[in-house]
Amino acid sequence: MRRVAHRTLHPRLCRLLPLLIGLAGGGLAASSVAAQDLGTPLRLATWLDWERVSDPRISPDGSAVVYTREWVDKMNDSWRSSIWVVNRDGSRPRHLIDGSSPRWSPDGSRIAFLAPDDGGATQIFIRWMDAEGAVSPVTRLAETPSGIVWSPDGTRLAFNMNAPAENPSSRHWNISLPRPEGATWTPAPRIVEQLVYRQDRVGFLDESFQHIFVVRAEGGTPRQLTGGDFNHGAPVWEPGGGTILFSGLVADDALYRWQESEIYRLHAVSGAIEQVTTRRGPDRDPVPSPDGSMIAYVGHDTTTFDYIESSLYVMASDGSNPRALTAGLDRTPRGLHWAPDGRGVYFNVTADGYANVHYASVSGDVRAVSEGPQMFAVRDVSGTGVAVGTWGDAHEPGDIYAFPLDRPESRTRLTNVNEDVLAGTVLGDVEQIWTESSYDGWPIHGWVIKPPGFDPSRRYPMMLVIHGGPHGMYNGGFNFSWQEHAANGYVVLYTNPRGSSGYGTEFGNAIQYDYPNHDFDDLMSSVDDVVSRGYVDDENMFVYGCSGGGVLTAWVVGHTDRFRAASSNCPVTNWFAFPGEVDGNYLRWYADFEKFPWEDPSEHIRRSPITYVGNVTTPTMLMTGVMDLRTPMSQTEQFYQALKAQKKPTAMVRFEGEWHGTSRKPSNFLRTQLYLRTWFERWGTHDDERAATQG
Repeated sequence: MRRVAHRTLHPRLCRLLPLLIGLAGGGLAASSVAAQDLGTPLRLATWLDWERVSDPRISPDGSAVVYTREWVDKMNDSWRSSIWVVNRDGSRPRHLIDGSSPRWSPDGSRIAFLAPDDGGATQIFIRWMDAEGAVSPVTRLAETPSGIVWSPDGTRLAFNMNAPAENPSSRHWNISLPRPEGATWTPAPRIVEQLVYRQDRVGFLDESFQHIFVVRAEGGTPRQLTGGDFNHGAPVWEPGGGTILFSGLVADDALYRWQESEIYRLHAVSGAIEQVTTRRGPDRDPVPSPDGSMIAYVGHDTTTFDYIESSLYVMASDGSNPRALTAGLDRTPRGLHWAPDGRGVYFNVTADGYANVHYASVSGDVRAVSEGPQMFAVRDVSGTGVAVGTWGDAHEPGDIYAFPLDRPESRTRLTNVNEDVLAGTVLGDVEQIWTESSYDGWPIHGWVIKPPGFDPSRRYPMMLVIHGGPHGMYNGGFNFSWQEHAANGYVVLYTNPRGSSGYGTEFGNAIQYDYPNHDFDDLMSSVDDVVSRGYVDDENMFVYGCSGGGVLTAWVVGHTDRFRAASSNCPVTNWFAFPGEVDGNYLRWYADFEKFPWEDPSEHIRRSPITYVGNVTTPTMLMTGVMDLRTPMSQTEQFYQALKAQKKPTAMVRFEGEWHGTSRKPSNFLRTQLYLRTWFERWGTHDDERAATQG
């Protein structure tokens, strides 16, 4: 089998002496030698001091950048956010105010932002950027606003917010009960008639739809511009200030046509709406050119494919002459930004495990602006051609940088928020691997993180981590979770099997009506590849994943016994039942199968991990949030109960305070890391056992 590997060694590691890290409390770690003076392993408790930066916005004159900075509130077990500002050259970083989503006014004199009011409800506020820094509320809303954007003249703000349905089903259920005065009766039942009635991280939904509102920048009563019982996307002002672009589907049966969307023009005074695009398929993310003569957007023709990469399009402002600029790229453009001269569009591409910036001229010339094994994305562009974005790599968590659009390699670092907590920390080496699938020879991309102080003559326990989606993509950026596992003596393998995004339409669509199946072969081929290198203890291999990764973990243990233990986190185990339990528009999940289960259940049964639960011999833990509506707890319970009925080793961990996933709360992230290693250590062979078996 041909193997191609590209090794990336962080310069800091080249200067460090080998360091062998042990698993706290003994057990599976390759060694437990104390940390040396030149470096210490990444500690789990560091997560409580971790910070994240996002959403940088550059001032119109390019002189300053505002951004959101998040940190862990240790006492209240939550993430909190504040807004900071820094000069374009990286000088004078300073805290402005608590909140998020800062947006510069067109003249740079103010920022609009979101923050909770005294009662905890999210509102729009304005902060003046002069020496006084006065702050004033703009709204007093009962619902949460989002997508705030300034009008070109700086007098108004447009935003999205939910509004009650115009024709709620509740109007049919007005009943009168003969309730005695003072009686204590059971609360009224919830009556559901709508297609979409619950959402993960929200719960049950009121009968409401997302609409576009406008409010004066000095404050006042917001005016609702759109109506109808369908959702309207994020507003984007056109340069003249009289019209707003948005994407959505203005149709009574929009929820049943969930694979379609169009671009519309909304008149900000009259509320009149014009449809700009007309083709079948999704068209979204409209961005007008600086002079308003063209619109850039993302979309693709309608398709029967489950997965397809979209293209960047441009059209005249009236919708005429639409043309694809990136049809040959076969990767989805994101984060569109017109060049200040209007001759082309900059955009971000996540491809082959990394992220880089690209440019497409209006004539169709496409080129990569940045290249390399990095996570680089443009987030905002000033009228002077200065851009801000985020950059990171395997050993550098993402931070904010400013750079000239035409010379991104000349970037200036604006933040370094985790420099203090990582000072003196030695990280594991990260190696790219490409493996040929045993099924058909397709190249499968992945990465291996090795324990700090890695010794190729030793054999280490290994974790295989499987991503969700299933159309997701692991990348070569920094990952605290896996580095922390590596710091405790594990080799960590993570890959992008067929079905992953970022590798083209054919690769992503290869699992249509066939998931899980040959993605299992891809995963096992990558495991075989790493085992063949001689540094993995193949008697101490473990596997876990969440969501789609939980699906595949449950599938893995039903199809092989090569792993000592597994953790199927937030999984789907029974496809026959799942579409009737999931949140959101469940028609999306029925579309993953050739037929509805009541027409022919055979495919749902064949692709369900619980069908193979009788084959499982691997001790398998399941971890799911008790509030999870995306992969509901019932899916975990079915697999757990089936294992328990057969007296097979299993455990069910029910996370409090969690929706989909198990790590939203900082304390639950810590628990997830420790429960995984506790379960794996419990079922793995220990140092003395390995010594005996290895002679």
